[in-house]
Amino acid sequence: MDALPEGQLHLRTGIIELGWGHLDPDLLPVEIVAEAAERTLSDHGAEALAYGAEQGPGRLIARLQARLERLEGVAPPAEQVMVTGGVSQALALLCTLLSRPGDVALVEAPTYHLALRIFHDHGLRLVAVPGDARGMHVETAGTLLQMLRAHNERVAFLYLAPNFSNPTGATLAPERRQALVEMASREGLTVIEDDAYGELWYEAPPPPSLYHLAPGGSIIRLGTFSKLLAPGLRLGWMLAAPDVVRRCCRSGMLDSGGGVNHFTATILATLLEQGRLDPHVAHLRQVLRARRDALVASLALHLPTGCTWNPVFGGYFVWVRLPPPLDTLEMLPLAETAGVAYLPGRRFYADSGGQNYLRLAFSLLAPAELEEGARRLGAVVRRALKAMRAMV
Repeated sequence: MDALPEGQLHLRTGIIELGWGHLDPDLLPVEIVAEAAERTLSDHGAEALAYGAEQGPGRLIARLQARLERLEGVAPPAEQVMVTGGVSQALALLCTLLSRPGDVALVEAPTYHLALRIFHDHGLRLVAVPGDARGMHVETAGTLLQMLRAHNERVAFLYLAPNFSNPTGATLAPERRQALVEMASREGLTVIEDDAYGELWYEAPPPPSLYHLAPGGSIIRLGTFSKLLAPGLRLGWMLAAPDVVRRCCRSGMLDSGGGVNHFTATILATLLEQGRLDPHVAHLRQVLRARRDALVASLALHLPTGCTWNPVFGGYFVWVRLPPPLDTLEMLPLAETAGVAYLPGRRFYADSGGQNYLRLAFSLLAPAELEEGARRLGAVVRRALKAMRAMV
């Protein structure tokens, strides 16, 4: 009988895995989480092991309020804060409560590929909104919304990741943020703001969040500790209008089981009380910045002329464009044979697109491995270009 899996990450011998958007296990803060867990059990043992409040532990909500006030200048009211099981669980819950099968969801093109999976699970019809290095084209989103409503289509929400997005690394420009907030308010459109990477900036913090521009309005902001601390915690947070928070708290799942990951949430509250998160995030930025630099420099050295990529100011990823008509999905088996892997661009589109794009992650591997991966990838692209030209 095959061994049962121990985790989601599967690394193959001989292949430099540039496709996994996971943190290097060496960057996971085992010691500080262990110390916080021990302190939590010592000080709050029975309470931590009981069913939790649907909205999340009051201790953690208070710490989240204080942290956001310190980082962003405004503390969200407690009735607008909810602890979630990470962004994915929050998205699934919001789809259940805010949509019904057949509704439309407006999504960036390209966008986070696993969010698309969640939307498909709920029977949503996805309509793509194009963007560029400055983020989603807000005017196009407004035009699509009007066209859909003119045809009696129900648009459940618009989903985007405005900060260092997965896969492109793009950040929504300040003027587009303001335009999106105004359009959402004017049109009564719910916007789900996935802010998974907002704190992982390498030169400067991103502009104010959409929620910051319209607190308590039509924006729902989602954050997570998976990218900053450890994905195994399965913990994040949501900021939303009080009525949205109340609806989520009244869901059948929470009525049955109480707050999600209550024990983990109490540990996180202790860790924040101990002041351990900010130094860890500062260290993580430093390490990831060096890995970004190593990968981008190696791509510039090894990829042939005609290959381009977006500037990388934060997050985990480099979004690379190869000369058309190279197809990165068709090219992937050749790359893996050569000892390097990536995610093809097609996976990040709701419909069609991305054939000559690929996503590389620098969060998992050390600089030397990233450099070798770029070298191998460059050799594969050169061979593919040579074969393509020979066919002309």
